[in-house]
Parts: sequence; C-alpha cells; structure tokens
Amino acid sequence: MEFHSYAFLIFFVCVFFAYYWLPFRFRNGMLLVVSYYFYMCWKPEFIVLIFMTTAVNYACGLGIQRWRPRRKLFLGIGLGVSLGVLFYYKYFNFFGESLTAVCRAFSIPFSVPAMEIILPVGISFFTFQTLSYTIDVYRGKIEAEKDFVLFALFVSFFPQLVAGPIERAENLLPQFRKEHRFSYDDAAWGIRRMAWGYFQKMVIADRLSLALVDPVFSNIQAYSGGVLALAAVTFCLQIYCDFSGYSDIARGCAKMLGIDLMVNFRAPLLAASVTEFWRKWHISLTDWFRQYVYIPMGGSRRGRWRKCVNTTVTFGLSGLWHGASWQFVLWGLINSALLNLEYLLFPGDRDRERLRPAAGRRILLLIRTCAVFLLMSFVMSFIRAESLGDMWYLLKHAWDGLGGPAAYLLQTWSALTALGIGGVQLAVIGLPLLLLLAFDLAGEREDPIRTVSRWPWAARWPVYIAFLLALLLFIPRESSVPFVYFQF
Repeated sequence: MEFHSYAFLIFFVCVFFAYYWLPFRFRNGMLLVVSYYFYMCWKPEFIVLIFMTTAVNYACGLGIQRWRPRRKLFLGIGLGVSLGVLFYYKYFNFFGESLTAVCRAFSIPFSVPAMEIILPVGISFFTFQTLSYTIDVYRGKIEAEKDFVLFALFVSFFPQLVAGPIERAENLLPQFRKEHRFSYDDAAWGIRRMAWGYFQKMVIADRLSLALVDPVFSNIQAYSGGVLALAAVTFCLQIYCDFSGYSDIARGCAKMLGIDLMVNFRAPLLAASVTEFWRKWHISLTDWFRQYVYIPMGGSRRGRWRKCVNTTVTFGLSGLWHGASWQFVLWGLINSALLNLEYLLFPGDRDRERLRPAAGRRILLLIRTCAVFLLMSFVMSFIRAESLGDMWYLLKHAWDGLGGPAAYLLQTWSALTALGIGGVQLAVIGLPLLLLLAFDLAGEREDPIRTVSRWPWAARWPVYIAFLLALLLFIPRESSVPFVYFQF
C-alpha cells in the first residue's frame, strides 16, 4: 500500500475519522493495529520481525533501567538481536559472496552458499529507530517506556515506518501520550504538505524517471555526451523529489493526527558546499550516524586527521546502510573524501551562512551552488548505476564532444529527441522544476505553505486551484514508479 495509491488514500481517510471519533484511551491501540495492517499489506509474515524487534528492545530497555549493574548485557542483547536480524536479511549474501571471492583469490576451497532472502521493506529504518531508543535508555537520556503498546507504536507508526524520517523516542513518545483534539489548522497544513509531497513525487520524480533516467541508465552504453550528464543531473533531482516527497506526505499524514515528525530535507540542492549538502539531505539519517557513530568515535575532538578518519568510517557505514554492495560502500567513501577535502582545504569557509553577509559574493555563491549540485549529481549516480562498469562509462563519456559546445548541445538535443523528449515534454518537465526551485528558495526563510495560508482567501484559493489542476494535469499516465528509498 504505497502512499501514491488510491488504496492508501482510502485507508488514511478511514484512519483519520476513526482516530478523532474514538476516545483517547483507544487511539494508540487503534494506530498500532492500523500500522501493523499497513505493513502487512506488503507481506503479512514479516510483521513477525517488527514484533520481535519491538518486544526484545522493549524488554531490554526495562532491563537497562531496572538492573543497572547488568545494563551492558541488556544493551548487548538489544543491539545484537536488532543488528542480527538486519544482517541476515540485508547483508548475509553480500558478506558471503565477498568472503567466497576472497577465498577464491587465495585458492582456498571454501564458499558460502547464497540464500534466497527477501529484503523486508523498511527494515533499515525501523531497526535504526529501535537501536536509537535502546542506546538512549542506556545513556540515561530517556526513561524506558513501560507501556508496550506505546513503544510498539513508536517503532511502527505507519506514516514513517517504511522510509522514515528516522524518529527519536524523545520526540515521538511524548506526543503519543497527549490527547490530540481535531485542529483545522493542523489538518489544513497536513493536506497542503501532503499535496506538495505528491507533486514532488508524481509530477517531478516519476516523470523524470520515466522520460530520461530509466531509459538512459538501463542501457547506458548506448549513449554518450551531454545526455549522460543530463541523466545524472535528472536522477539527482528525481531521488530528491522522490524521497523529499515521501517525507512530506509522511509529515502531512502525521500532522493531521496531531503528530509532528522531524524535517528530513532543507533544500539540499541549493547547498553551496558538500558539508552544507549533508546537513540538509536525509537529516534524520545523517543525524543518527552523527549521534551514534561519529561522536562516540571522537567526532572532531581529537584533531584534524582523526576527524577525517571518523568521517570516512561514518560515511562508509552510511553507504553500506543504503545498499548491500561495494558500489554503495564506494559511494559512501567518495562522499567522505569530498567532506574531508573540503574540511582540510577550506576550514573556515564551508557553508552558505559564511557567504551571506557579503553582497558582493552572490555570483561566487551561485557558481559554488551550481558546482556542488553538478558534483553531487554525479556522486548520486553511483546509487542508480546498475554496475561500477556503467558508472565508469558515465564518468568517462559524459564529456564527449564538450570541446565544441555547439556540437555538444546539438548531440544532446538529438539524443533527447530520440527518447521522445521534445519542446512540449521539456516544458512539462521544466515548469514543475521552476516551481520546486521557487519553493525551496522561499523555504530558506519561512515555510511557503504557511506563508500562502496567511494570504487573503481571494489570493489564496486561486493558487490552490491552480496547484490542484497542475497536479492532475502533469501526473504521468504511463505507470506508477515505486519510491526509490523502499529498496534501502
């Protein structure tokens, strides 16, 4: 039951009315039941994994708090079970194949048999959410939750269960304890936020995927020159709008129920440095690794080179979190190398905030923003490329013909025409992207949704109607594209 399906809309409308109709004491139980149902719509048998992970970490949290001398034992059990389940389903075959390859290289007669394992959707997200809870109880940052239903709802709350944001117990659990009365402002904001999420996902991300990204990346060696560079750029736009759209739909759903989920994106494609990009991209995951990996390793407190090592380890693990292959690990290491180079070469000038006061640097800021966007587009392509060979081909041949700009542009236009992308199609793609740019620029000062909601009705409603018409007219009719981060 994906967010961009009629089944989900019907499901959520029923949940919304039931939530405010039921007395407060029954609401969390109802939300837990519908959250489990939501997950079971994919594969019913995998609900056992969520329940087992929930039960073990619930018990370990209580054990850590009640039996302090043995709190390390309970922490180890909680981490061991959660990471063990994640390792088996996501990484067993990867490490088995890697070990087998090493043994073959040294002529050692040993191999790990591959197993037919289905990766449970969202397992990386709910595993990290339970891990953060157990670690925070161990650190004494929060009290262990005694209400099992409340804790189970924290782990499985359906708006953010499958693809985040990865919430913290200190933010989500207190909100479940409060009685939320229906609020017109919350419901209106939630609907508008969901609408913007659907626009990002279905109008921008899906169209980019169907029109250019999928055709080029599925047969990448049939192309050369500018169309390869354009495919890299459009994939970066696709994955941003796809995942940011999911996060906005999740935040909108939760807000309609009176729950505030954390912001997961803050216009990262407008970043003027790689450091700023990673402050604004998938914020919940970046912050998770910072709190539970980077800082415990020493963070930036032990000198420049130790900071670089810590960054490398953290982003290497982040790459592995994204996918069980060396391609994803390499992607993480490339990001860490860029961050380390930026830190060593420009220690005092790594983000947009330091450039803002000087009006004369606006051109420099624009150049840096475009350069970072282009750089991160090629880095993100490691996630989309079907192999390292394809990625190497992209990096090698995206510049073919660039010495003659006119011929380069003509070759790119010919390739786009062959893909069925003409002037009308470019307008259909370009206009929503301009709206995205305007939204992100405005969002750096204030939430555009709240800004528009304060306009007089005579100005506000034409904007809503125009947006709704654009949403209906520009949604591609070809097919429904799954959310990219479901694979993680």
